[in-house]
Amino acid sequence: MTSVTEQGTPSAPTEETPEPYRHRWVALAAILGVEVMDLLDGTIMNVAAPTIREDLGGGFTVIQWMTAGYTLPFAVLLIVGGRLGDMFGRKRMFLVGAAGFTLASLLCAVVQDPWQMIAARALQGGLGALMIPQGLGLIKTMFPRKEQAAAFGAFGPVMGLSAVGGPILAGFLIDTDLFDTGWRMVFLINLPIGLATVFAALRYLPEARVDSRPRLDLGGIVLVTTGVLLLVLPLVQGHELDWPAWTFVMMAVAVVILALFAWYEVRRERRGEAAVIELSLMRKPRFLAGLLVALVFFSGTAGMSLMLGVYLQAGLGWSPTRTAATMMPWALFLVVGAILTGAVLGAKLGRKALHLGLLVMIAGVLLMRYTVGRHHGDLSSWDMVPSVAVSGLGMGIMIGLLFDISLADVEPEESGTGGGVLTAVQQLGFGIGVALVGTVFFGFVGANAAATVTGRESVVRTQLAEVGVPAGAQDQILADLKRCLTDTENQKDVAVTPESCQRGEPADAAVAQVVRAAGADAHRRTFTDGIERSFLLVIGLLGLSFVLAFLLPPRAREESEGH
Repeated sequence: MTSVTEQGTPSAPTEETPEPYRHRWVALAAILGVEVMDLLDGTIMNVAAPTIREDLGGGFTVIQWMTAGYTLPFAVLLIVGGRLGDMFGRKRMFLVGAAGFTLASLLCAVVQDPWQMIAARALQGGLGALMIPQGLGLIKTMFPRKEQAAAFGAFGPVMGLSAVGGPILAGFLIDTDLFDTGWRMVFLINLPIGLATVFAALRYLPEARVDSRPRLDLGGIVLVTTGVLLLVLPLVQGHELDWPAWTFVMMAVAVVILALFAWYEVRRERRGEAAVIELSLMRKPRFLAGLLVALVFFSGTAGMSLMLGVYLQAGLGWSPTRTAATMMPWALFLVVGAILTGAVLGAKLGRKALHLGLLVMIAGVLLMRYTVGRHHGDLSSWDMVPSVAVSGLGMGIMIGLLFDISLADVEPEESGTGGGVLTAVQQLGFGIGVALVGTVFFGFVGANAAATVTGRESVVRTQLAEVGVPAGAQDQILADLKRCLTDTENQKDVAVTPESCQRGEPADAAVAQVVRAAGADAHRRTFTDGIERSFLLVIGLLGLSFVLAFLLPPRAREESEGH
């Protein structure tokens, strides 16, 4: 028999009542509902961000903050969310997070300027960190051991479909402009999902009894949050502000604060007080290596995914739907790679499967760089399919085993906390990667726009001469074009036309056509050169992950060991 709480709701089975919870499969649907919302909002910015920036205004750093603003609060508060569930009840925190996330999605849909959007995205991320950690504990409470594998197995298809469908859905909703909402429907789509999830959770999630309430380590939370923000803020804003001295000071202070956080946590543990992170995990070298691999790997992949979407839309002028369709093979082959690892490669190769996945992904990124460079921005979607598919396959092979093998040295009773720390580091990698790769990409675009025109100057002069422009006038036209293009690529608000571009086009239609074509060509080539250099950084991060992976255990923990 299941026990009943004071509210009259069936509670989770206890050791005295071993029967499984009666509504467990409906409750699982509610848990999967919040996973869908989180994955959709974690991936849609790869397609939606350029369109949102064009509508709301702001510089290219806005694109970075719309993504990092979500992932950083999620990462920092993820472990805290799990602890709050232990303190106040998992169902209660699940409902607070799910309802709040739904309302935050509505806020994202009605914002009127870029900084309102960034604030709403940060609120989304923080509330997501409250709802996501509760699912693991609830599943272990609701399901008997023999059914837990099936329950956790449901996450794979749902997460795969969400990863595939998120960018495609974003592109479709933006281009179809349903109810004249444009990009705002990307967030409004969360409302029916969120309301259904909250209703199902209220009705069917079991009340979780809290026998003891651990204290929250507020000091540790403040220190780690401050350290991460001081590290990421200058990475995102530095290139737009031309790297003033305070950006470097801020990063140095971040390192000091994070070191202080480590000392503070050790001191709390010695005094027997609660800590943000279980320090027993931090004494396991191969688990620490797993954290480092996850941080570096996801920094590279997240930064590349976002910048590729920006390149195809802002650089080449592709529609959101076309961009999403072009990137779809990535998600599809990611699922294929993960299935291959789970079914064959993980058991047969162990850690070597990680190295295989990284080598495949490096090959895919090299092929992508070659394809982009060979076409100089004159790409078709079919040109990108091979490299995007190979990259996705390699990533799927890698992530299909990374978490399991990183937790191989973790004791069974530590696996929940260890998994939470790994997920938090993954999200932190997303935020840092977007900041780091975005800084390289946008920094190059802003600094080299004029140089791109210079590289094509002889071609433009020939075209101007063919429409009757004398050499002296050509000098002025080229100087104006360089200045306008440089200011456009560096502008802090896309809605404002730079003063250098306000002189208007030449009166002669033929001359104006040459100038427009030269400007568009230089813009494409500048973005192409920028993404090529970003790919080099990504390849470097993947290569570093390959080396660090040698520090991981040779194989994942055998399942029998966990019982």
